[in-house]
Amino acid sequence: MTEAEAVRLGEEFGIVVGPVDEEIQKELKMQRPEGVVVFEVIGGTPADMAGIKVRAVIKEIDKVEVRTLLDFGRALKRAIPTGNFTVGSYEPADPEVQGVGGLINFHFVRIVKD
Repeated sequence: MTEAEAVRLGEEFGIVVGPVDEEIQKELKMQRPEGVVVFEVIGGTPADMAGIKVRAVIKEIDKVEVRTLLDFGRALKRAIPTGNFTVGSYEPADPEVQGVGGLINFHFVRIVKD
């Protein structure tokens, strides 16, 4: 697994991601810059239907901790074939972005296969 592969898997899932930077770490009052941040959610994808928001920090996929892009890629690669999994994320405390800062939100993902 490479970071490029992890980013590609994220796009297949429906999100454009990258590492957590200092700005996001401060905004979400995170002690360490761990996880991956969502920069874009692609409409009509499993990520969009699960309610994942822009600027969310993904910390867990199907009970597997996500600290880096590589962790994200490996966890997503295992989870997608199951068709049903959870994504745990921290989201900005912004009334326009329905998240509660400082608390982890769980998104239930269902991937419909033909």
